[in-house]
Amino acid sequence: MPGMNALTPDQLAIRNRGRRVLLLIFAMFFGSMALAGILRFSGWTPQINRHHGQMLQPALDLRSERLQLVDGTAYEWNPGQRHWRILLAPPRGCAPACVTLSQQLDKVWQLFGHNADNVEILWLGTPPEQVAATPALKVLQPQPAFRAKLPGVDDPAGIPVYVIDPNGFVVLRYAPGFEPGGLRADLSKLLKLM
Repeated sequence: MPGMNALTPDQLAIRNRGRRVLLLIFAMFFGSMALAGILRFSGWTPQINRHHGQMLQPALDLRSERLQLVDGTAYEWNPGQRHWRILLAPPRGCAPACVTLSQQLDKVWQLFGHNADNVEILWLGTPPEQVAATPALKVLQPQPAFRAKLPGVDDPAGIPVYVIDPNGFVVLRYAPGFEPGGLRADLSKLLKLM
């Protein structure tokens, strides 16, 4: 029976279509894995995982630092309150730049809305007279040894800003001239994690 194993044209079409579907599924599965591998090893990360500031690796541990407010009372880290902190440690005589930076940070703080109570702005040293006192601003006594520990604090380009987590770890650094919206976006993500 010579024609018994021969397939009809309809059967051949069905078989070929099934093979094409199988090959398409195979290509989609392994192609997406190959693309993911290429992106992963090229260093690309999704926009949602990117920080506007520089992630400090390892984070700088400040828990053992004994900071004092200008009135002489101790500044406690108190992780239970879950406060994030924005820290700036400008050099003396930074009046125009400091005033502008303080206005930007105050605006960032206000834009947090109901989450603003979970953010403090720490100013290490004496702010210029033109810097307006805000509810978030905590002025710390100058401590040169503490200031020297901050990475890149004496940047010739200007005043960097740091983000400190509720436990007392410096986790992000923002280079002088940073975009305040980037700081707000990063802190907004971090506040949602709490």
